[in-house]
Amino acid sequence: MIGRQKKDVPLANERIKFEKLQLIMQDGENRGIVSRREALAMAQEARLDLVVIAENGGEGLPVAKLIDLGKLQYERKKQQAEAKKKQHVVQIKEIKLRPKIAEHDFQTKMNQAIKFLAEGKHLKVTLFFRGREVAMKDEQGTSLFDRIFKTLTSADLGGKTVIQESETQAGSLWTRVFVVKK
Repeated sequence: MIGRQKKDVPLANERIKFEKLQLIMQDGENRGIVSRREALAMAQEARLDLVVIAENGGEGLPVAKLIDLGKLQYERKKQQAEAKKKQHVVQIKEIKLRPKIAEHDFQTKMNQAIKFLAEGKHLKVTLFFRGREVAMKDEQGTSLFDRIFKTLTSADLGGKTVIQESETQAGSLWTRVFVVKK
């Protein structure tokens, strides 16, 4: 772990090992290339921190700026929290079916599926085939998925439409993902 730095903590003040820096003042004025000692002295005089903002800046030298490190870290945390708020985690609910499903069981599964889609969740429908059913996989699977799609599209989801997002087939499993579009 020696020599390895945390990504969250910027290079600042005495931790800066570069001999020459391109210095930018707090007001944005470019001071050009200065030595590390000179830059640290200016930072102490202004009661600010010397922070490297780009390790490979102009002219191949690191770019450092005189700023308040505490304020910089606060702003970064605030931006991360704001970005985290805007993230939307998509939940995927799965329903598993067999090709020879009884009518009442099918209706129960479809009621669950409609409920999941109404809540804004993605729906993963998996058909699994056993034994000789695998030989009839294409016929039975296609007809059952058509029936599922018709049931989901005919459901009242508040003016939203159901679309098929993806499909995968692997061995005895056949999976489709359905999503509600506004």
